[in-house]
Amino acid sequence: MSATGALDRLIGIPAERFAAENWGRTPLLTRTADNEAAGLERLFDNAAADELLSRRGLRTPFLRVAKNGTTFAAKEFTTPGGVGAEIGDQVNDTRLTELFADGATLVLQALHRTWEPIRAFAAELAADLGHPVQVNAYITPAQSTGFSDHYDVHDVFVVQVAGTKTWRIRPPVLTAPLRSQPWDGRREAVRATAEEPALIEATLHPGDTLYLPRGFIHAATACGEVSTHLTIGVHTWTGHHLAEQLLAYAAEQALDDPTVRASLPLGIDLGRVDAAADPALTAAVEGARAALIRALAQAPVEAVLAPLAAAHRRGTRPDPLGPIAAVAAAATLTPSTRLELRAHLAPTLAERGEELVLDSRAGSRVIDAEEAEAVRAFVTSGAATAGALGLDLARRLVHAGVAEVVP
Repeated sequence: MSATGALDRLIGIPAERFAAENWGRTPLLTRTADNEAAGLERLFDNAAADELLSRRGLRTPFLRVAKNGTTFAAKEFTTPGGVGAEIGDQVNDTRLTELFADGATLVLQALHRTWEPIRAFAAELAADLGHPVQVNAYITPAQSTGFSDHYDVHDVFVVQVAGTKTWRIRPPVLTAPLRSQPWDGRREAVRATAEEPALIEATLHPGDTLYLPRGFIHAATACGEVSTHLTIGVHTWTGHHLAEQLLAYAAEQALDDPTVRASLPLGIDLGRVDAAADPALTAAVEGARAALIRALAQAPVEAVLAPLAAAHRRGTRPDPLGPIAAVAAAATLTPSTRLELRAHLAPTLAERGEELVLDSRAGSRVIDAEEAEAVRAFVTSGAATAGALGLDLARRLVHAGVAEVVP
């Protein structure tokens, strides 16, 4: 884990202890009194929410509205934006006020894309965890419950930022559910568990945090005032991702086996449920199984991880890049100008044939042979002068969003 401190600000205990005792296993409640330096309540507040809802031309799906477990259709709180902005799904602040006064919860989605303090925090947290994150805000009127008891298919950190909210946590009906196993497929089991005594029942105050591994059933009710909390969703990489890549690799490698490519026997009936009664069909299945097992046993770890590395890069964005400022800075480079690798770029260098390729969250770039050594040094150290890189290469790296000019 990196030393950014984002995770430390959430948990209030050593990261090693959290990894061993809580991560993916058990909830963790952290009071602001035990973690006063975190300052998490300053990441967002109700004034910030009002600004987004009324002054930023917000569109769906950056907002959801729900009441008593039911989500409103977008048309019930959106309208066109007026002359010059006729896009039909912009948030209507007048309608939102009516719905909120009537007890609806407002859900600001993907704040890691729309609110800078949260963007920066989410990027640091994703680097700490090694898993992509997203951040939503839930603004709930007093004495209201936005969503009924349910479980999530991703881990969450709850951060209370305004008001208070009482949470009721119950054990899973399915441990560590995957995205293909949502709670609404187990409604009856969730409903029955929700009637049992809570594992945790606690009221969160501003600065308090709650970690919930995926699968834990939960619901929350605002207390005597408007309550706003952040839900940081952690989209965990799992063993199932590895299994999928192993199977994909094995299926591809099995094509080299002529028995796998061979046609199945004439006259077989694949529609028979009792396929085992057909010796030829049974033999064909066993032959394919054996080919897959051989391929699985020989699968290189790198072949399994490479597709996931690309998906991991796509799951998180690098630090923001101002196009106008970047081009202006690139035009004024001098040999002494200092450049740094763009933050959260996740760069890798790989030789493909005779080419050196730089893959990162800014895209894929083929590096000229005469520039390979300079690029390697820059990616390794994270910094260089424009003179060390060469002014032309430095300018191209800035234009490509790989390097940033240090003011």
